[in-house]
Amino acid sequence: MKLKSNLLLVLGTLAFVSLSCSSGSSTGQVPISGGSSSIETAERIISLSPTATEILFALEAGNQVVAVDDQSNFPGTAPMTSMSGYTPNIESIAEYQPDLVVASYDPGDLVAGLKVLEVATLLQPAASSMEDTYAQINELGVLTGRQSEASELIESIKSDLNEIASKKVGEGLTYYHEIDNTFYSPTSKTFLGKLYSLLGLSNIADPAIEGGFGWPQLSAEFIIDADPDLIFLGDANWGESAETVAARPGWGSMTAVEKRQVIPVDTDTSGRWGPRVVDFLKSVRSAIEKISG
Repeated sequence: MKLKSNLLLVLGTLAFVSLSCSSGSSTGQVPISGGSSSIETAERIISLSPTATEILFALEAGNQVVAVDDQSNFPGTAPMTSMSGYTPNIESIAEYQPDLVVASYDPGDLVAGLKVLEVATLLQPAASSMEDTYAQINELGVLTGRQSEASELIESIKSDLNEIASKKVGEGLTYYHEIDNTFYSPTSKTFLGKLYSLLGLSNIADPAIEGGFGWPQLSAEFIIDADPDLIFLGDANWGESAETVAARPGWGSMTAVEKRQVIPVDTDTSGRWGPRVVDFLKSVRSAIEKISG
């Protein structure tokens, strides 16, 4: 499947942009490139980032969005196109006459190409913490003239996360989060790992961290030896399930498999860093509570 084949490219991108870029402040100074550096309110926005798309619509700025990339599948009212956020085409973008393009990274010629067209570009790399998410919400609030909505959204997310994390339902439990069957997995240093930590869960991938990259590739032997209490399947949309996991050599005797604690999670909400992190964490908490009785 095309989405699955792009996984390693995405992982590399997340690692690169997280190390090489940083979010702007919430003071109204937004680091845009090209176009007018004094842009006040963007009226024709193209989003090449599913997370940015979700934020823009959560800010009620959907009427200012003229097009989104082919992975921006939420909300359903977003004007999805065939444009790629991974390999953006300047000519396709120009057809929409945008005054602002939001992307998660620049593959090499996006910012430069749009600068020639005098189109402003905002790069919002993969968040490494909720503070990064809040900063990105603020940036988009500034550029859409919706700073009040941005402040309200941030406070709502903070309140929801505090409520969800108030009871450490995962305390004393270990977990393995599977991205795909090549066994790349996030550690507690990643955005996703930090969300799991809010519930008190311990990550079996942490001892395998290599340098500054928070997504080590584990081996089947490593996972079996670690014997996690819970397995979260981020690849359930690609056909992985409790049954396929149990059928893997050596996996059938693992605690998570024997106790039927292999849990599918939504690929989108577990892979994005916008407002729906609340939905993701709620689903994980509910799954653990159901298991715990």
